[in-house]
Amino acid sequence: MFKFISAGFFLLFSFAAQAAGNILIVGDSLSAGYGLGANQSWPSLLEKRLREARLDYSVVNASISGDTTAGGRSRIGAALDQARPAVVIIALGGNDGLRGLPVAVMRDNLNAMLAAARARKARIVVAGMKLPPNYGIDYTREFEQSYAVLARRHKAALVPFLLEGVAERRELFQADNIHPVAEAQPIILDNVWKSLRPLLK
Repeated sequence: MFKFISAGFFLLFSFAAQAAGNILIVGDSLSAGYGLGANQSWPSLLEKRLREARLDYSVVNASISGDTTAGGRSRIGAALDQARPAVVIIALGGNDGLRGLPVAVMRDNLNAMLAAARARKARIVVAGMKLPPNYGIDYTREFEQSYAVLARRHKAALVPFLLEGVAERRELFQADNIHPVAEAQPIILDNVWKSLRPLLK
């Protein structure tokens, strides 16, 4: 059963405990399904794939459009306590980069989130992001490398680039040229699935 939890309240159903475990997704608009129908986002498609693969997991989507790593850090503790996940997918940082926030601050926030998930003995997937080249070579390199560094530090699985196979195709984006359309969601799911599937028991 797919569940969505937001900043102010939690919608978790009692029968979730019947599953092998919850998969908690903490992300921004790319995971919250901005501009998409209720069942079109990649987390919704993940729920369907889990059923098709007969994997007894429930998806709990705690993604919020516009969120930064600071926002994720401030709320991940409550989300972890409520969802009690077996697996956590952290897909944040894009908004930090687009705003030109210091990479060191983003990395510190992500590190704290990963540590919190690890303390709950959850298996972790880190979804990496990339930035347009106009942000500068040094900034974009440090930004991109942060995900791999943190994944190694916390022994987490890594999705090198959440939008691999999507970012270079303008037709796969909405009019704002930021948020992927429904046709892009299966591609994003495939990117996540490659790293997630080995963690599912």
